[in-house]
Amino acid sequence: MTNSQQQQIFESWLQEHKGIFFKIVRSYSAVPQDQEDLFQEIAVNVWKSVPNFRNNCAVSTWIYRIALNRAVKWSLKVRKQQERESDEEAIKVLQPIEEKPDERLAWLYEQIHKLDEVDRSLCLLLLDGFSYKEMASIVGISESYVGVKINRIKKHLTEQSKKM
Repeated sequence: MTNSQQQQIFESWLQEHKGIFFKIVRSYSAVPQDQEDLFQEIAVNVWKSVPNFRNNCAVSTWIYRIALNRAVKWSLKVRKQQERESDEEAIKVLQPIEEKPDERLAWLYEQIHKLDEVDRSLCLLLLDGFSYKEMASIVGISESYVGVKINRIKKHLTEQSKKM
């Protein structure tokens, strides 16, 4: 595969699946500068993965797998860095770019951001309509455990929404 072909495929993936990129970035990072960094890391990893794509799954599944793995690694790296730099300012919650922000959506992203990495990943995949089987494949856990975790996430979010 030539660099030109790789670039063309990557650009079409980015255009078609940019929502996946933005959802994952927003769920794993609350600070705009960090979001830009994470977006770049995910984009680079997806670009590098283009030659390895063998059409044995949907492009969206492939992108999710790469993006979630990169986001989890990035999240761990940032967490370690924050532990070393205890004087940093408190992290600000990202405000939607919309003129009139949807408070429910902001609340949902805030709650998703508080979940651990696996639960965060499952929550995003569920919101995008992936089946339990697909989620299990992407995250690397059994299909039945996906069901257990999804039920726990739903219960947790329901309890949190009642506190509002």
